[in-house]
Amino acid sequence: MATLRKRNGRWQVQVRRQGFPVQSHSFLSKADANEWARTIERQQDRHELGPNRKALKSMTLAALVVRYRDEVVPKKKGSAVETILLNRFLRYPICQRTLYELTTADFAAYRDQRLSEPKHRSDRPVAPKSLKRELSPLSHMFRHAVVEWEIPVRNPLDGLKLKVTDNKRERRLHAGELERLLAATKKGKNKLVAPIILFALETAMRRGEMLSVQLRHIDFERSSVVIPESKSGYSRVIPLTARAVAILEALRPEDAKPTDLAFPITPVALRLQWDRLTNRAGIDDLNFHDLRHEGISRLFELGLTVPEVASISGHRTLAQLMRYSHANHEAVRAKLIGERHPQTLIV
Repeated sequence: MATLRKRNGRWQVQVRRQGFPVQSHSFLSKADANEWARTIERQQDRHELGPNRKALKSMTLAALVVRYRDEVVPKKKGSAVETILLNRFLRYPICQRTLYELTTADFAAYRDQRLSEPKHRSDRPVAPKSLKRELSPLSHMFRHAVVEWEIPVRNPLDGLKLKVTDNKRERRLHAGELERLLAATKKGKNKLVAPIILFALETAMRRGEMLSVQLRHIDFERSSVVIPESKSGYSRVIPLTARAVAILEALRPEDAKPTDLAFPITPVALRLQWDRLTNRAGIDDLNFHDLRHEGISRLFELGLTVPEVASISGHRTLAQLMRYSHANHEAVRAKLIGERHPQTLIV
C-alpha cells in the first residue's frame, strides 16, 4: 500500500507490501508520486519485482497450511473433510520447506510418494483422481495467499502433471446387497445408518444435503423437503415418497425443535460407519455416493422424465445428470424382449 507525504517541498512516496522490499522515492509533484506508486504496485502484482527473499525464507509451507486451515477452511462447506486432508498433508516432510525454496519438483516427489502408498483398508495405491482432490485445497491456498494475504509466493502446483482418467462409475446395488447392508446395520451401535441408507435411495440426495436437513425444512403435510443450498449453490424442493416421510417421522423426537437435524450425525462419523458397515456386510467397491446413482436410476426406471428427475436431483445440465443415471440392464433387456415383434422380419 502506498503512503504519500509532503516534506521540504517534495512529495515522498513509500510502497509497502508483505513479501516485497519497501520501495520509496520523492517527486516534485503529487501526480508523479501517485503514478510511480501505481507502477510499482502493478509490477508487484505481475511479480516483475522480485519478492522479499527474507520474508519467504522465514515462512514454511507448514505455517501457510496451518493459517489457511484455521482461517479459511472453517468458512467452507466441506470444512470437516478438508481439515482432515490438510492435517494429513502436514505430516509429510515437504511441509518443512520454506516458501522461498519450494518448487514444483518438491510436489512432484510428493505426488510420486502418494501414488505409491496403499490406501487405507486396501492394498491398492492411491488413485490419481483421489490425489487430485487432495491437491485442490492446496492450489486454492496458494491463490488465496497471493490475493488475500499479499504473500508473493508462486503456485508450484500450476506446472504439476497428474494424469487423471475420468472413469465414470456405473456402480449400482447388486441383487441382495441392500438386504446385506441393512442386516449388517443391526450389528452396529449407531441406529441412524439404516434410515439414512433408505432415505438416500428414496430421495437420491447427496450425503451433505441429507445431514444438513433441519426439521424446519420438512413439510410433512405436503411431503416435501427444502434444500436451502445445494452443491451447485441453488436451493430446491424435493418431493418425498411415503416411505421417506415415514423414515423422518420415525426419527423425529416428541420434543424436537425446528432447528434440530433430521439425521444428527457428522459426515466424518457417517463415513467411518459406512466403512465398517461394508466390511461387515462383505461388500466391495461400494461408496456411499453410489446410493445417489442408484436412487437417480430408480427414478428413471419409474418413468420420470429428465426434467422431473433433474428437479429432484438438482442437476443443472443433462450431461451432469446422465453421469448418474444407469439403467438396470435386466429391466432394459426385458423391455427389449417385450417390444420385439413375434414374427421374423424378412429383408
